[in-house]
Amino acid sequence: MKPVGLVRGFVTVGGWTLLSRGVGFARDIMMAAYLGAGPVAEAFLIAFSLPNMFRRFFAEGAFNMAFVPMFAKKLEAGEDAQRFARDAFNGLAGILILFTLIGTLAMPLLVWAMASGFAGDERFDMAVTFGRISFSYILFISLVALLSGVLNAFGRFTEASFVPVLMNLMFIVAMLLADAAGWDMGLTLAWTVPVTGVAQLAFTWYSAKRIGFAVTPGLPRLTPELKRLAVIAAPAVLSGGVVQINLLVGRQVASFTDGAVAWLSYADRLYQLPLGVVGIAIGTVLLPDLSRRLRAGDEDGGRSSFNRGAEFALMLTVPAAVALVVISMPLISVLFERGAFGPDDTANTALALAAYGLGLPAFVLHKVLQPLFYAREDSRSPFRYALISMVVNAGFAVALMPVIGFLAAALATTVSAWVMVWQLWSGSRAMGSASRLDERFRKRMPRILLASLVMGAVLIAGNILLGGLLGSPGWRYIGLALLVALGIVAYFATGNLIGAFSLSDLRSLRRR
Repeated sequence: MKPVGLVRGFVTVGGWTLLSRGVGFARDIMMAAYLGAGPVAEAFLIAFSLPNMFRRFFAEGAFNMAFVPMFAKKLEAGEDAQRFARDAFNGLAGILILFTLIGTLAMPLLVWAMASGFAGDERFDMAVTFGRISFSYILFISLVALLSGVLNAFGRFTEASFVPVLMNLMFIVAMLLADAAGWDMGLTLAWTVPVTGVAQLAFTWYSAKRIGFAVTPGLPRLTPELKRLAVIAAPAVLSGGVVQINLLVGRQVASFTDGAVAWLSYADRLYQLPLGVVGIAIGTVLLPDLSRRLRAGDEDGGRSSFNRGAEFALMLTVPAAVALVVISMPLISVLFERGAFGPDDTANTALALAAYGLGLPAFVLHKVLQPLFYAREDSRSPFRYALISMVVNAGFAVALMPVIGFLAAALATTVSAWVMVWQLWSGSRAMGSASRLDERFRKRMPRILLASLVMGAVLIAGNILLGGLLGSPGWRYIGLALLVALGIVAYFATGNLIGAFSLSDLRSLRRR
């Protein structure tokens, strides 16, 4: 297999993820306009979060972090990677078919575990109904994740990255059809979930077949290789489960305040835009690249990959974090406040967004640091770190809930994310030269931070100067565009001036 340039991979995946997040954001704007933060919106968001939670538990935890390195190494060594992928596909499918049936039957218990504050009102029954319709999505999207790992190992980032774009486009079409035909919007959204899963699976299966890697469904077989995969994956699965427990704690806290589940969800979607563009690009490209280099004994190449990944991540997420904190109110007001989404919803969602924004660099650094462990098939250490972060998250959220209400959930997520970064960084110190920061990174990081702070000051001033425009119907979109453009110019001009990065580097990155 011909190697794909690391930065080129970051840009390819990042570009497609930007498109996906942009389309997903349009989907959420439409949902907020149709449903606001009312009971139908909260019921659907809880129902949709269930298959997504277990998807991250099974697919992202086990296969992105355990399957991909093993598969990439088999490709590098010329071993029978296709048979290994087929056995893993069938084994995962067998487990998930059984799990889907059990989860659908136990839906009232799952909804109560996710949002016990819904008990006794209309949100609970709606969430159970929506959940039973949509839960089969976990089967389809988990198999999609496995096939995407195969595509990524071959450097076919475009096909794998189009999958979430397809999902968001189908949601937008479904809402437009429901509005035009007078269908029940909640039920329409619920039924769209499994339909998108089938479409995504068909697309990735066909994409894998096109590169000569068709996976034929069959009965699961417990081979020695799958046993080894299970041994490596088990801590990764548990680690992913710990992360989802953190989210569950947050939703439990939010479920006791009417509208809070929706506020947190809309804020989450907005901060997921920069997180997805950078974090998913880093995680998708860096893990197979590190695995190949470490397999070949290329410590210097591994160090370069790690440092350029960290530099690329922080160059984009530190300024994004500052922006999410200082202009959270105009962002939410302009983008969401319409239809059923009112001023109180805007204020509360903006608070949540600012809290999430403080943790944005930490969430991305997870994607940079974790591959150092998984590329060495060490999934136990991240699991131990995740357990500690889970305790921090739960303790912080529960302790502060009586004081600051639903906002405790967002702040707890941010605090536990930084605790996780500190643990991953400390644990990677014993990994040799591949995990060491190079001179270029040490020189540029403080300057990236300074350029971001300058941008933050410019945004605060711009928000004041453009206040009238931002508050005027029809003109507020132009006002927000001007404010964002002002911040971008301030950041890149300052960064280039003080040497945080060079414009020639950015032009070279764009060409590649």
